[in-house]
Amino acid sequence: MLPPRLSNAILRHGDNAHVWHPFTPMPAYEDEQAPIIESGKGFELIDTQGRHYLDGTSSLWCNVHGHRVFAIDQAIRDQLDRIGHSTLLGLSSVPSIELACRLVRIVPRGLTRVFYSDSGATAVEAALKIAVQFHRQRRSGASERTLFAAVADGYHGDTVGSVSVGRVPRFHAMYDRLLFPTRMVPNPGQPSVGWAGTRDAWEAHCLTELERVIAAERDQLAAFILEPLVQGAAGILVHSPHYLRQAREITSRHGVLLIADEVAVGFGRTGTMFACEQAGIVPDLLCLAKGLTGGYLPLAATLCTDEIEEAFRGAPQEGRTFYHGHTYTGNPLGCAAAVASLDMFQNNRVLDQVAANTRVLEEELAPLANHPHVAEVRQQGVLVGIELVQDRDARSPFPAARRTGHRVTLAARRLGAIIRPIGDVVTLVPAPAMPSELVRQLCHVAREAIDEAVA
Repeated sequence: MLPPRLSNAILRHGDNAHVWHPFTPMPAYEDEQAPIIESGKGFELIDTQGRHYLDGTSSLWCNVHGHRVFAIDQAIRDQLDRIGHSTLLGLSSVPSIELACRLVRIVPRGLTRVFYSDSGATAVEAALKIAVQFHRQRRSGASERTLFAAVADGYHGDTVGSVSVGRVPRFHAMYDRLLFPTRMVPNPGQPSVGWAGTRDAWEAHCLTELERVIAAERDQLAAFILEPLVQGAAGILVHSPHYLRQAREITSRHGVLLIADEVAVGFGRTGTMFACEQAGIVPDLLCLAKGLTGGYLPLAATLCTDEIEEAFRGAPQEGRTFYHGHTYTGNPLGCAAAVASLDMFQNNRVLDQVAANTRVLEEELAPLANHPHVAEVRQQGVLVGIELVQDRDARSPFPAARRTGHRVTLAARRLGAIIRPIGDVVTLVPAPAMPSELVRQLCHVAREAIDEAVA
């Protein structure tokens, strides 16, 4: 039996008085009476007043199988009957070993070492440090490389290192002086203003620029980092598998490591278990989080090849150790949830559901192609970005103060769904396992909310 909870009024006061929400303008938030979520069931969130909302963001792109899923709940309970947490610093745990073995079997072949952390940002931070230390300690051709290349408008988290390689101006301009230099290359998913050529020509231009930057600074570059196929926080900007294949070829030829940040795009969201599969490539380092535990608990992993890990091997006195870690690294509860989630991918044929949902999204959002205030609908798998503009022909934006994307959020709530925009790009990110009829319902809400918001 659940204990009695505080009244909605007391919770609202406590929220406004004490909880500082991320990426949230607090004065506006406090005026909006945003839902206070108390529970969830299936693919719905339920607030303290009993209202139900379709989870259209999969709880910030991490939920996979829904809420209160018996198999994952039970895996966590079973692990609690054993132990809630023990350290991986000098010890190991059964769930961390089980999960590592499972991951190595499903990621691109050749990624055999698993370093655990807590979130997408920490997975990236670990990858950056591994890349620098690898070059310094490699058995042949050791070198001092501390420079990174990255895709412009990419997003890799909010720690200092991850921001340095993933600068989104509206999020990170305040911290410029804290960040280390990074060579930014053009984003293949977004032609620059004034580009008159085709998208294919733009992507070819981006590859030429990538080759130029890497060739010019190959002796200083530790790695090139990108989000495979989709730059999510940039507004669901999509590039082709061809770009990814060519990026792998260029980095390999110049001896620069490739870091694939699949924190947001992994675990089925692009149509395959991992986005790299669609290009048939193996990165040197792969960053995973979000959907790793099915969206239940904070857990992340940075995977690498034997070649990279070998550079860290040696007697203790050699100082080759990777001195990096987190208190809750490889938390047994998170690892147990992740193993259960991977079982569900297989048992419930989740990737088949992703394929079905991809088609539903394409069909239901097709009418927006001619909407006077929609510049573009971008989609890869079950990741969708709907870019809103004041004038479609001129592609002129709405005034920022109008917060048109946020108006869609408010309208969607009234219609029974949670949707979160990126600026004036409305994102739809249904959980990969969401039933198709609920995906169809989400699309109907989104279209109605857009019409209301732009009116």
